[in-house]
Amino acid sequence: MKQERLKEILDQAPSRRLLVVGDLMLDEFVWGKVGRISPEAPVPVVEVTGESFYPGGAANVARNLRQFTSGVSVVGMIGMDRGGDQLRELLRQEQIDVAHSVASADFCTIVKTRIIARQQQVVRVDREQIRTPTDAQIDSVVQHIKGRIAEVDAIIFEDYGKGFLTPRLVSEISAIARDARKVVAADPNPRHAIDWQNVTAVKPNRSEAFLAAGEQWQDPVDPPAADGALRRAGETLLNKWQTQLLLITLGDQGMMLFQRGDQPHHIPTKARQVFDVSGAGDTAIALFTLALCCGASPVEAADVANHASAVVVGKLGTATVTREELLASFANDEHP
Repeated sequence: MKQERLKEILDQAPSRRLLVVGDLMLDEFVWGKVGRISPEAPVPVVEVTGESFYPGGAANVARNLRQFTSGVSVVGMIGMDRGGDQLRELLRQEQIDVAHSVASADFCTIVKTRIIARQQQVVRVDREQIRTPTDAQIDSVVQHIKGRIAEVDAIIFEDYGKGFLTPRLVSEISAIARDARKVVAADPNPRHAIDWQNVTAVKPNRSEAFLAAGEQWQDPVDPPAADGALRRAGETLLNKWQTQLLLITLGDQGMMLFQRGDQPHHIPTKARQVFDVSGAGDTAIALFTLALCCGASPVEAADVANHASAVVVGKLGTATVTREELLASFANDEHP
């Protein structure tokens, strides 16, 4: 896709309104350096030089969208604790609407702490509580979305398997969006039994796709177009979920787009260097959905998502991509 066409698509973005529904998290990064091994155990001693906090999970999807439009809101579950306060403040600073998320005093906000030394992740510490919303909380969320569906161009379900996305919640919201003819995309967790029918697009990675399709894992084949197991998994999921589009991310092989009535389309990776894959899937689903909302064809939307993911994996931490970075990435394609 040419840069001029990308500009046409992105010029539509500021007027679009998107809602992200899913598992909210706080991403904490502890930065430091390693100078010695601990005398207590054969582990490195990290001398802390700084800390950073970012919205994570579904909140990171919203944060990626916020680079292109001010009309972004997110719905999930947040604890009334220190982590929850930090997450709400971060979202407030980025002007992401979180007003209709579920606040629960007996829920501990999910916090993922990554300790980084010399640009390498030493260890990750997860503080999480798997909790599903109550019937009353689901009713409240569904009624909120039903009341504002006319204002929304797209809904993204972000499922990290932490419990917020229940089959009932997804089913009722999907039905509302389908009746209103809105774009609905899902980033699934195959260990979480949810029927993704009635959605426009689903974006698993390769291992998630194989697991969801019941396909025995096989190592990737190069080129991906000749990967029979991948093609079988894709066709199986198109039929299983009855979705219009299936975008399977393939790591260093790029992405494969499956569409009903068409041959799979492979998009080679654009990544030139990889520092950190944290949140790359969040960026992919955010930009793929946004591009569809802005009039891009499925192949064009996948191209945008592929370039965006390539930019963020070249950064440390839970990162986002800007309009300027995206345009530059496409410019490099035109003038390598």
